[in-house]
Parts: sequence; structure tokens; C-alpha cells
Amino acid sequence: MNEKTTSVQIVLPQHCNGYKIPRLFGGQMMAWIDIIGAVAARRYTHTAVTTACVEQLSFLSPAYLNDTVVQEAVVTWTGNTSLEVRVDSFVESLDGGRKPINRTYLVYVAIDENDKPTKVPPFTPLTDEERMEYQAAEERRARRLGL
Repeated sequence: MNEKTTSVQIVLPQHCNGYKIPRLFGGQMMAWIDIIGAVAARRYTHTAVTTACVEQLSFLSPAYLNDTVVQEAVVTWTGNTSLEVRVDSFVESLDGGRKPINRTYLVYVAIDENDKPTKVPPFTPLTDEERMEYQAAEERRARRLGL
């Protein structure tokens, strides 16, 4: 039920700034992150979702014109009507090697046909990695709520 969602983009001129060596706009990367995160959340909940929160987003390395950007999203935690999704973004070289661009966590709220929050299926972590991610998500949630 918690399958990874993957997206692949080639950085095109309309995605870049106007520098001498064109780099991917950070805002474009943020849009791609929100889209893949929402797709993962929708697939998990089988409902529409809306973005409630984006955790800190830092850029570890750039992506340039004509680079291949690969993104992977996976659900890490669920609450009553909300869920957290981790998105990892990479620049992929032509030989398949990957260099991380960023990792961020987004919180989505599932919404019904009346645009009201609706229950989400519970997420039960099965692997050690899922349990660690779930615990970290609980800590991020407590920090956001000031608990």
C-alpha cells in the first residue's frame, strides 16, 4: 500500500534562471516537489489532497539546463485526516549515477467531495527504515504543533 512514486523531468530553458550557466529555478523545483508529493498522497488516500505544510527545503546541489531530475516520494506517517510524504530529489547522470539535490517532507490533508477533511487509511511502518521515518514524523508534527 505504501509504494514509492517516481517522477522524471529534463530541465528545459523555461525551468531556468537567466544566468550565464542556466540553473533550475528553486521555485520550479518546489512546484515539482509539491506535485509528486500530492500524487503519492492521492494514491495512498484515494482522495483529493491539499498541501498543509512544507518542512525546511534546502538545496544541496544545483540542477542545470538539460540535466535529468529524478524525484521519489513515499508516505512516512498518517494522522486522522493528514499524512506526511517524504520527497527526495536527485540529478541523474547519463550513466545512471545520482547526486542528491534535496529531501523534504510535506504534510497533506485529505479532502472529500465537499472540500472537507476526511479520514486517511492508517500507515503502519513495517521496516526499520519506515519505523525511523514514522518516529521522526511524529517529532516533526509535535514541533509544528508546539507540543
